Formats: sequence, structure tokens, C-alpha cells
Amino acid sequence: MKRSTIIGAVAALALMPSIAVAQDRSDWPSSFTVATASQGGTYFAYGSGWANLVADELGISGGAEVTGGPMQNMALVHTGDAAFGMTTMGPARESMEGSNPIAPGLQMTQACAMFPMYQTPFSITTLASSGITKVSEIPAGAKIGFGPAGSTSDTYFPRMLETLGVEFERRNGGWSDLGGQLQDNLLDVIAFAAGVPVPAVSQLEVQTNINIIEFTEEEQKKILEAFPVSPFEIGAGTYTTLTAPARSVSMWNFAIANCNLPESFVYEATKVVMSDNARMVGIHKAARSTIVANWDKNTFMPWHPGAARWFNENGASIPASLIHGG
Repeated sequence: MKRSTIIGAVAALALMPSIAVAQDRSDWPSSFTVATASQGGTYFAYGSGWANLVADELGISGGAEVTGGPMQNMALVHTGDAAFGMTTMGPARESMEGSNPIAPGLQMTQACAMFPMYQTPFSITTLASSGITKVSEIPAGAKIGFGPAGSTSDTYFPRMLETLGVEFERRNGGWSDLGGQLQDNLLDVIAFAAGVPVPAVSQLEVQTNINIIEFTEEEQKKILEAFPVSPFEIGAGTYTTLTAPARSVSMWNFAIANCNLPESFVYEATKVVMSDNARMVGIHKAARSTIVANWDKNTFMPWHPGAARWFNENGASIPASLIHGG
């Protein structure tokens, strides 16, 4: 009798984890979307990858959604129209302060930090046939593609080029479309703000000869003084066109989650992404920066409690004051 009782107790204990998982999932959504950006850009490639990964690992329906980029993603996640999204820290701060052009005056405080992704370098691409090899050679009135309206590139790159004295005609569109327009000579320049390598640039250099324009030291200094960015070098070998590092600036990107999502759901989704960096790098090389050590690149956006719990269990030190509801 005692032996059978012990065996029964052990069997019951063995079942407890699966029962707990079922209980934890009772308030989980049946599906989710990750708000990304236009096809041909890094956001879409990176976001599609981690959306599919989380869906497969957690056994629920999920996928990426094409959007206008960081500003729109803040709005979609804030309202709950998208469970998850991706944003850069400049648009995130503006959105939280009520300066998002999608809904001026609305403080988007229901979008919470989930995990650090990578830095977004600002880079300029032209056709080699244009003869443009530096920023100062961009002709007055040049037609420049800045990506989707409201994207990080569209928000900041025109201001940066104006700071450097460039006069231009502004064009918007998805990265793939703009790449085609550049190749067809309908654009003179594309000003990219996207994790490298940018798929559209990689595709362009397969099909034609291009120039990737770096900032001079003086130009970089002016931009650093005027905008919330950091120094960055695009490594030689990022593109076959680059034979030496290209001087640039960058802005950090973070994945975001609606603050009202269940803590256990966001905890498990964060765990899927963060526990195997090699798997994420296999999705996109920019994910080399998707590591726990970069948690501190977010200094103002409240963390989702589920994400914060996973990070603090794995070496981070996120203070309670920076956790939503804390």
C-alpha cells in the first residue's frame, strides 16, 4: 500500500508542470501579430522570423504584419490592435510624449519594452552611375527616398540631411519599391534607416553597381550633436560593395508588447527569442545584438512585467521603477 501510494504521489507531481502550463495559458490570446514595416526592410525580415519562431515554440497562431514602421507600430501596440511590434527609441519617446503624428496629443503609454533588438544605422545608397560618392555631392533638388511615411528613416533622415545642407525632393514608399525606383533612375538617392544588411540594398548590389555613402567625421559630429543617435560603423563585408568600414550613426530598436498582455504569455515569448541567440542570428545577422547585456539601452520605456521577469532572472537589473505597474 505504501509503495503504491508513493508511486501515485510521484506520478501526480510529474503531471503538475503540464497542469500549471495549462492554467497559465488560460488567459493567453489565441493568436498574435507582430507589427513590423514594409517588405524589403530589416524590420519585416527580422519580425517575420521571431513571430514564426514564437508561434511554433508556443503552439499558437502568429505572424508578421506589414506596417508603416516604428511610429505606426507604437500606435498599433498601444491600442492592442497588434500584440507585439518593433520600434526605434526616438519614435518611442515621441509617441509616449504625445508627439506621434498618427495621433497628435495622445500619449501612447500602453506599449511596453519587451527585448532589445539591434541598432539601426542611417546609410545612404546611390547608383554608381550617378557619380555621387559623398553627401556634399548630392545635387540640389535630388529625389531622395526616405522609406515608408512615419518610419524612423522618414522621421529623422530628412532632418539630418537638412542639417548637413542638402536640398532635396522627398519621396516615400516601401524599401523594395524604392530600390526599384533607384534602379530605374526615378530616384537619385535612397536614405535608409534599417538594420544591416538591408535586404533591399543586398538585392540592389546583385543587380547593379552601387555606392554606399558614409558621413565624414564633421558630418557625423553635426548629426550626433543634433539628434538622439550614437556613432556607428557599417562593417566592411556587410555588403560586397563595402571594402572598408563606413562611418554612420545609429539608433537602438526594441521589441514592444501591449502592456495589458498576460505576464506569463510575454514571459514565454521573451524566453523563446532570448534563450537562443544563434537561432535568432540565423533569422537575421542584426540579431547579434539581441542579447541580455543590451537591456540597459532602454532608459525610459516601461518594461512589460513578463519580459522584465525573464531578463532579471537571466542577469539583467531592471529596476522596479522601470517596470510597468511597478
